[in-house]
Amino acid sequence: MQDTLRITEIFHSLQGETRTAGLPTVFVRLTGCPLRCQYCDSAYAFSGGTIQTLDDILGQVASYRPRYVCVTGGEPLAQPNAIPLLKRLCDAGYEVSLETSGALDISAVDPRVSRVVDLKTPGSKEVSRNRYENMELLTANDQVKFVICSREDYDWAVSKLIQYGLDRRAGEVLFSASHHELKGRDLADWIVADNLPVRLQMQLHKILWDDEPGR
Repeated sequence: MQDTLRITEIFHSLQGETRTAGLPTVFVRLTGCPLRCQYCDSAYAFSGGTIQTLDDILGQVASYRPRYVCVTGGEPLAQPNAIPLLKRLCDAGYEVSLETSGALDISAVDPRVSRVVDLKTPGSKEVSRNRYENMELLTANDQVKFVICSREDYDWAVSKLIQYGLDRRAGEVLFSASHHELKGRDLADWIVADNLPVRLQMQLHKILWDDEPGR
């Protein structure tokens, strides 16, 4: 039997975050996640979905003729066959990114993939799930993301930025204001005041489409 994955959706849209924000991207959203972040915007991907072979997934991706492909979730790495999927997407010539919670080991991910590791802040209610061993594995091709819910979260994120030298390990460090919890302007002001080596994210998909699924 061919390798399979449980898929919630595959769709074509603009990337709303990360260093490729604003670029047309195909998203492959895998089903399932072991975390329950209080601000989660993709809880519909916790269960359900359809079983698809890697060949079927590659065929659907190819139909959009993309340059960029983002494998997301849920938590993609909760399904072991996410690893061969990422490799095959790279082999097909796409620029591939992986959005992962940072709670699972990223060491087996193809080095051609830009691993977007979301370090969970205290405000997420899942800070205890962070796998800090992943910080040692980061390269200039990778990105670290913090979803900031409060000033306390901001201070915590700054402490991790310094502790692990994340601006030197990763290609990008991304600070994002949690939607409806923190004003983007406040976060911007803090970043400027501290002259941080980080990039502010504004989550274009939520601004443009109010975070509709499949957009």
